[in-house]
Amino acid sequence: MKFKVVMGVLGTLLWLLGLLMLIPLFVGMYYGESPQTFAIAFTITMIAGTVFAFRIEPAKEDWELKEGFMIVAFGWLAAAIFGAIPFVLEGMTPINAFFESMSGFTTTGATVMVDIESHSRGLLFWRSMIQWLGGMGIIMLFIAILPKLGIAGRQMFRAEVPGPQEDKLRPRIRETAKILWMVYVAISVVECIALYLAGLNLYDAVTHTFTTMACGGFSPYADSIAAFNSPVVEGIICFFMFLAGANFALHYRMFYVDKGSLLKDDEFKFYTLIVAIATLSLTLLLFKDHIYDLGTSFRYSVFQILSILTTTGYATVDFNQWADSGRMLLFIVMFFGGSAGSTGGGVKIVRILLLLRYANRELFKAVHPKAVRIIRFNGKAVSDDVMHSIVSFVIIYFIIFFISSGLLTIMGMDVFSSLSASIATLGNIGPAFNLFGPMANYDLLPFMGKLLLVLNMWIGRLEVFTVMVMLTSAFWKK
Repeated sequence: MKFKVVMGVLGTLLWLLGLLMLIPLFVGMYYGESPQTFAIAFTITMIAGTVFAFRIEPAKEDWELKEGFMIVAFGWLAAAIFGAIPFVLEGMTPINAFFESMSGFTTTGATVMVDIESHSRGLLFWRSMIQWLGGMGIIMLFIAILPKLGIAGRQMFRAEVPGPQEDKLRPRIRETAKILWMVYVAISVVECIALYLAGLNLYDAVTHTFTTMACGGFSPYADSIAAFNSPVVEGIICFFMFLAGANFALHYRMFYVDKGSLLKDDEFKFYTLIVAIATLSLTLLLFKDHIYDLGTSFRYSVFQILSILTTTGYATVDFNQWADSGRMLLFIVMFFGGSAGSTGGGVKIVRILLLLRYANRELFKAVHPKAVRIIRFNGKAVSDDVMHSIVSFVIIYFIIFFISSGLLTIMGMDVFSSLSASIATLGNIGPAFNLFGPMANYDLLPFMGKLLLVLNMWIGRLEVFTVMVMLTSAFWKK
């Protein structure tokens, strides 16, 4: 294991993070706020980056997959630690600041802020911006802007994007990362303009664009999107949540390769079908329970289904007050997540689709044991190795979910609060139910509870394997 390589790259990553802190510094100054918070955070981060990167410049071609795993895992951890400094300087406790920062970078959207509007505009801008950075991936940004990474960039890409398939748009990983970030930025600009034209001021348009495109869900307002009470704003955000929950590589292909690529993709079709069925089901449940009229039921249903399914975590209503049927449907949707290659978290639609096809094949083989039936995705055969990886992922994912739920229950939380908080953080969703509903927060958790959910967010954002593989003895052997 080349620890000097890991430290050197982390140092360069901290330099990038420090420079990005200048943006909320200037935003705060524009609104008449003191630059002290971000000036201090910038200084500390740059000094730490210099210490980490000092005298480290090895041959990049010598990097291996192990170094890629460590750089990605500890890169996200370092970003959350140093990203927490502005929160500490504005009066939050270290554990609360770490929780908020990790929730931001991992695009979880779970908050421990009790009075959100009381914080400075600069800090709330930083809070939204780190979600946008984490949405497409801070390591992906690092790969895109740092030249001559070569093989190392490929190892880092594989560690940060460990889905069922590696979707490269160009032979060189750096070019793929640049394209994905360009598409991400372009769609973000369009949403920002749309929200501004819909009546939001520029600050609100930018901060909500950041957290929509990242499937993050942080808002400068305690009431989230309900603060605007605008069907137009909700409609715009719904549209862009839907786009953010789809594979960004498909967006690129739709514009530059094949206009019908979205409609030809198995995962996108399944994703759309889930959205439609879940929205219709929730609309009927809310209308049947006489909670709202049919139009209002649909308005709230489509928004909350998209928000939970894509793991964005926005709210236009306190769904914690709904009947058990509606809440249970949202709880089930929490286990799906966005598409592979999206900014959404969760299990991912492609894994669920392939698991269903795998189950269907096994049922068929139970009746016809000698038959050979191939699982296909987008017309291509899916290897048994890929299926084994998916099954392993789901098993480990649910083991972590049950363990963290059990630990929260031991800490004194009721069962449904524990279950929903566990999946809401592991799936990077944010709001949960009961004690942790959309209009509540996670501040009441004890220290160890917050640390547990921080671990959930970190593991969930890196899709389990990147973190869990470092707990195996084989990882540390030569």
